[in-house]
Amino acid sequence: MAKKKQPEKSSSDKIPEILPILPLHDIVLFPKMVLPLMVLQKESIQLIDEAMSKNRIIGTAASRSDDPQPDYKTGDLYDFGTAAVILKMAKVDEDKAQLLLQGIGRFKIKKYTQESPYFLAQVEHLSIPWEKDKELEGLMANLVNQYQKIVQLSPGMPPEIGAMAKSLDEPDTLTDMVTSTINSTTKEKQEILETLDIHERLKKVTKLVNYQLEILEIGNKIQSEVKGGMDKQQRDYYLRQQLKAIRDELGETDDTSVEIEEYRKKITEKKLPEAAAKEAEREINRLSRMHPSSAEYTVAMTYLDWLTELPWQESTPDNNDLDKAQKILDTDHFGLEKAKKRILEYLAVRKLNPDIKGPILCFAGPPGTGKTSLGHSIARALGRKFIRIALGGIRDEAEIRGHRRTYVGALPGRIIQGIRRAGSNNPVFMLDEIDKVGSDFRGDPSSALLEVLDPEQNFSFADHYLDVPFDLSKVMFITTANILDTIPPALRDRMEVLRLAGYTLEEKIKIAIKYLIPRQRTANGLKAGQITFTKAAVKQIITGYTREAGLRNLEREIANICRGVASGVAREEIASAKIDASNIAEYLGPVRATNEMKQRVATPGVVMGLAWTEAGGDILFIEATAMKGTGKLTMTGQLGDVMKESATAALSYIRTNAKKLAIDEDFFQKNDIHIHIPAGAIPKDGPSAGVTMLTALASLLTGKTTSKDLAMTGEITLRGQVLPVGGIKEKMLAAHRAGIKTIIMPKWNEKDLEDIPANVKKAINFHFAETMQDVLNRALKTTGNS
Repeated sequence: MAKKKQPEKSSSDKIPEILPILPLHDIVLFPKMVLPLMVLQKESIQLIDEAMSKNRIIGTAASRSDDPQPDYKTGDLYDFGTAAVILKMAKVDEDKAQLLLQGIGRFKIKKYTQESPYFLAQVEHLSIPWEKDKELEGLMANLVNQYQKIVQLSPGMPPEIGAMAKSLDEPDTLTDMVTSTINSTTKEKQEILETLDIHERLKKVTKLVNYQLEILEIGNKIQSEVKGGMDKQQRDYYLRQQLKAIRDELGETDDTSVEIEEYRKKITEKKLPEAAAKEAEREINRLSRMHPSSAEYTVAMTYLDWLTELPWQESTPDNNDLDKAQKILDTDHFGLEKAKKRILEYLAVRKLNPDIKGPILCFAGPPGTGKTSLGHSIARALGRKFIRIALGGIRDEAEIRGHRRTYVGALPGRIIQGIRRAGSNNPVFMLDEIDKVGSDFRGDPSSALLEVLDPEQNFSFADHYLDVPFDLSKVMFITTANILDTIPPALRDRMEVLRLAGYTLEEKIKIAIKYLIPRQRTANGLKAGQITFTKAAVKQIITGYTREAGLRNLEREIANICRGVASGVAREEIASAKIDASNIAEYLGPVRATNEMKQRVATPGVVMGLAWTEAGGDILFIEATAMKGTGKLTMTGQLGDVMKESATAALSYIRTNAKKLAIDEDFFQKNDIHIHIPAGAIPKDGPSAGVTMLTALASLLTGKTTSKDLAMTGEITLRGQVLPVGGIKEKMLAAHRAGIKTIIMPKWNEKDLEDIPANVKKAINFHFAETMQDVLNRALKTTGNS
């Protein structure tokens, strides 16, 4: 005779028709199962407190959403739930409670009678009648058998739970216990909770158990295949494979797959060149086989980030309006006509031929002449992004070409980093202080720049980190240097040199009034009416407190005055100040740059020369004296080999022509000669002081002095010729600043006067010498054959 049971009937009798509903996230409570729970919401704490003061019975309903909700709505919860009794409750603090619940029966929510502060619902108690027959017993036996296999393959499940399942005689309790202990989703568990027909429920639970068992068997198979001889790397591989197999069986995707798809999307959107796209795809395939915790995973992701963030195809449109570009250049800089003309020529050619390759310009000149700021103006005139990197002191080739990815912390070189920051493949790229690049055991950075600064090669620049060619031909490279001699010839040959020699006094006055004074006035918090400079004051600052080709010291002195006035205004001692030549000393102290030329050349043996330095042109005094001795020549003043050789050649010429110069021929055997160049702490070298040394020796030996406003430059030979020298413009500007009225220079340098400003040429008398006798005739007012 068949036996019928209603195992939940007795429990259902205890369940009230109105229940407070506690939302559950990512978990389902089954009848007769015990569930530990942590409650954090304020409303839920109130629900628990009121239930504890009554019958301790509450209703639980699982959330439909995979994500926890801060404020649940009635539609967020499933309609089927489980009534539960609170076995234990402990409050950790006011907003946190720990519960131990035991399910007592299924229910279905008919309607919600309250939504705030917590849910109250009218429920229908669900009793599940079942009849034990052969099919039911067979389903139960099969489920118990498969469940015991899961217990055996799952190290986290105690063996006793399998024996407990075998001892259960009630099919509804068996299904609920098995479902609550296997690894299945909330949706799957909710489906079991809602299935009332016991046969159907047994079949669904058996299906879940079989699915879970198959996954565990696959994992066991993978483990047996890779178990032998595993080192750490093999163990990581096994875990990744096991995880992958589980996810494949579950049909789930992980974050790695999402990231890989994002990279593939970026590659498509960026339209990478073929070589870069091929390398990116190869790296993505490697990435897909790695686990996120692997060290190589981060390296691969960083590489892909660089590949996909570089502007392979992105360009900024050029400004082809030549008048607008001219206006921008004139607004930003006074003078520098050669540089401006070259930029406008480039724009004109670019307008006619958009595919022209970017020029490589080198601005060479003393500090403070506007080389770096001119780069900013060029970028603004072109409408391009501006990137500047300082090369001073770089000794590692990897700074330019990058490190290979085999090194820890490898990154691309500064060129590719700059392109990435610019966000376009045609910025104006300034390489500052290219003459100060060094080299050591780590390589020669200047050699790495050969490819960067060659328009015939840089269309396929290969950075060691990227390992794929990047087109730099659209980039406009600008380099700056104080001197060209330290730049390797091969690198210098790739650049078009534009010399910025310095500024005349008139140009400095105009620049100070138009640019420097307004800038420093604003920087020091002063208004236009609070400080004014007269033109005479500006001239006095330039001639009395600075001695430079550029403008940096001039701007510093203007800043000193502005700070002094700002201090007085801030203390309410003065309302405003007018700076003129009479009160400059109050702010800057006594005049520092004095004109000592006339006093120093007043004696025989002292002659003024013109020299070229990194800071521009300068005045050079050469002194000669004689004393009793044996004909020895002594030279002091930190002279280089070339300058010493010029002095020796000058003395040899004078000894050879002693009779013509009316010098006693026995003088050289009975006397020693000492040549000294003051500022002895500064190293000096070069051939351009040859005529000056010759004139100093001739002046000493003839007893004649040179003109007080005369200076000279030129190289000499033993045969008496005067050879051309460099740095003519810088030397002429220095002579003009110093008040020189007459200059003797090589005849071959006459063509270089085209670069000299008109006001400088007007203020100076030039004399051109072909031979050393020409120099002496003019300098000492002697006669003789050339």
